[in-house]
Amino acid sequence: MSTTTAAPAPARPRRFEALGALVRSATFDTSVLILLFGVLCALFGHWLVPHDPYASDPLNSLGAPSADHWFGTDQLSRDVFARVIVGSRDILTIAPLATLLGTAAGTAIGLVVGYFDG
Repeated sequence: MSTTTAAPAPARPRRFEALGALVRSATFDTSVLILLFGVLCALFGHWLVPHDPYASDPLNSLGAPSADHWFGTDQLSRDVFARVIVGSRDILTIAPLATLLGTAAGTAIGLVVGYFDG
């Protein structure tokens, strides 16, 4: 009588185990939600801002956070929350471009130095 044994299941690579542990992490989930909120604000922020980010109201200079101004107002009485939302669009455009520029310049300089001093 012959018995057949099932072949052992293939071992999962370590990177999948690490990825699974990362996804189950509450800190990772919270970070992803914050990042997605920032990206959504950058993409759709001009529809979300309650006040004009450039308009000033001299009577509300350096106002504390309130129901009307969630982050308060600055020295020129502009709504800080509206300015953060509108400014996030510029940050998400400039930061990747600066990273690409730095990478390209660093690679070019490294290649030249490696060629002549190598």
